[in-house]
Amino acid sequence: MENSSPSTSRKRRRAGEPSPEPESDLNDDQLLSLEENFNFSDTLVALRMMRAHFPRIDKVSVQPFILRSQLYSSVKDRTQVDRELESLRREGVLRTFKLSTGQDDHAIMFLDDYLSQIERVSKRLETQKQEGFSVFEWFKEHVIHSKLDPSIGHEELRSLLSLGGKVKEEHISLLINAGLLTRQLIDPNMYWFAIPNIGSILKGLSQV
Repeated sequence: MENSSPSTSRKRRRAGEPSPEPESDLNDDQLLSLEENFNFSDTLVALRMMRAHFPRIDKVSVQPFILRSQLYSSVKDRTQVDRELESLRREGVLRTFKLSTGQDDHAIMFLDDYLSQIERVSKRLETQKQEGFSVFEWFKEHVIHSKLDPSIGHEELRSLLSLGGKVKEEHISLLINAGLLTRQLIDPNMYWFAIPNIGSILKGLSQV
């Protein structure tokens, strides 16, 4: 009888399966932090699941992207989704893109996928012996990593690109023609960052 003292029982539990931590070990702030991390994980899980199910279309080279409206339909708390998307954007995990379709929606693409998209465009133009394709490297290295917002002004764009080399207007035209930038209708000196070839599958994706 004496061998099964409370002290011995506690030691035996520690050596075996871990018992649940007492509730008093977590204060309110810690519990709130755990809850926020869980919701944050929900947003990331939803994004990655949608990325995995992104439709593939023959002869259309577009990296996976997700519509914000799709994400809203998968994660109930829209405010939380917006907050977590903003955090991910500022941390350089993903980028958001204003759609030019007139609808109030955004495309979301993981940064690594977007950099791969730029690389594909650059290689295609290089094989076509297109002059000035070095601007795509400047765009990746000095613009994308520095400017996290969905839009950028003309002078700021030139300034950032100039960190890579001597910028000409032809360089910016090349980025526009490649589908990486679109001029804003209300202000031609402002550009939206864009996803090349997105229009080819946007309609079908909106109906998913």
